[in-house]
Amino acid sequence: MAVSVSDIIKQQRQFFATGKTKDVNFRLEQLNQLKSAIVSNQSRIVDAVKADLNRPEYEAYFEIASIAEVNYAIKNLKSWVKPRKVPISIEQFPASARIYPEPLGVVLIIGPWNYPFQLMISPLVGAIAAGNCAILKPSEIAFHTSEVVADMISKTFDPAYITAVEGGVEISQQLLTEKFDRIFFTGGTKIGQIVMEAAAKHLTPVTLELGGKSPCIVDSDIQLEYTAKRIAWGKFINAGQTCIAPDYLLVDKKIKPDLLTAIKQSIHEFYGDDPQNSPDYARIINQRHLGRLAEFIKDGEIVTGGKTNPEDRYIAPTVIDKVSWDAPVMQDEIFGPILPVLEYDDFTEAIAQINARPKPLALYLFSKDKEKHKRVLRETSSGGVCINDTVMQVGLTSLPFGGVGDSGIGSYHGKASFDTFSHEKSVLQKSFLLDLKWRYAPYKGKLDLIKKIIG
Repeated sequence: MAVSVSDIIKQQRQFFATGKTKDVNFRLEQLNQLKSAIVSNQSRIVDAVKADLNRPEYEAYFEIASIAEVNYAIKNLKSWVKPRKVPISIEQFPASARIYPEPLGVVLIIGPWNYPFQLMISPLVGAIAAGNCAILKPSEIAFHTSEVVADMISKTFDPAYITAVEGGVEISQQLLTEKFDRIFFTGGTKIGQIVMEAAAKHLTPVTLELGGKSPCIVDSDIQLEYTAKRIAWGKFINAGQTCIAPDYLLVDKKIKPDLLTAIKQSIHEFYGDDPQNSPDYARIINQRHLGRLAEFIKDGEIVTGGKTNPEDRYIAPTVIDKVSWDAPVMQDEIFGPILPVLEYDDFTEAIAQINARPKPLALYLFSKDKEKHKRVLRETSSGGVCINDTVMQVGLTSLPFGGVGDSGIGSYHGKASFDTFSHEKSVLQKSFLLDLKWRYAPYKGKLDLIKKIIG
């Protein structure tokens, strides 16, 4: 690198100190420039994602979905930045109280390889909208997309304002030794722990978008065809390399045979007799991940799939039945096209099994029973819940997206992105019109009054 990480941060702190980023019109201008850059680079983005993940063109356009985030921020920014008046209590009279959102300063955004453009750019929208400077670190594993991101950012923004830094683990380590005003990380739980540990040395706040084993409960009272299609689609887009993909099925045993038949039919409908030759099926990111996933296929009984081709980075859409809770495939997030199936007799048992494990990023329930909807919402904890569908919740800009416990810290999307990259400054403004003496010494005769105020 011609310029050191420390020098980049120094330049950005100097830029932030000018106050330019606090101007709402400046922020809107930068958001519009970002939008124009995404639009003009669409074909490059699609090609890069194809090269990294063999993502079909249709799925590659999911990466361009960050335009929706930009549009939402442009539409709402002027209302987001306004100070919010809040009530005051009687002892403060006469006064007013407001909350002022202000930018944090210089932030670091570390992106993942599975959706290497969208999950890099979407948090950037929040950082710009909130008035920050930003350093982006795209994933070197998806290196074609990393190059596109870095090139697009360099041609769109002053590097003293926003820049992208490419490189491997050594660059990430250099970045994490520096002090930022927030670190936003998307990736696996183990790396998230490393990021949080590094941030703690500087008391830097973190947003961690992680993952986990997102369960999919299937009740007996469902619309079978729609359920099977929605599960198969959510599991096997991007060859299962989606942080909110259904990680495993927990199925009422009365419906399990019919559901497995319907899922198998859906996979065939989506990808044909041989998914390896389908233009609509992606590939595993690299050989290391493929080797890890191939071990999981040894667990349980294969319902469909099971074929692998390391040279093509291919693992067929695979469903595995008769899996135990102690099997290796059930210990960590799968992050690939393998769907284990477990069964339950009683709905209470299903909820208990989920609650015995770390809180997931997403929880899915397929059921027509509204009482079971209420029970899942009331009796489980997860980053988010989607009822009678999978994955689609992530596309709703008005819903905050994030994890809880092991699946993450903090959230973003829409207004939540603005809030993530802002500090809410509390301001109390008093008047000189009156100065009530209840709080001043001597306190004799005032005890009953203070008890009333406090109580």
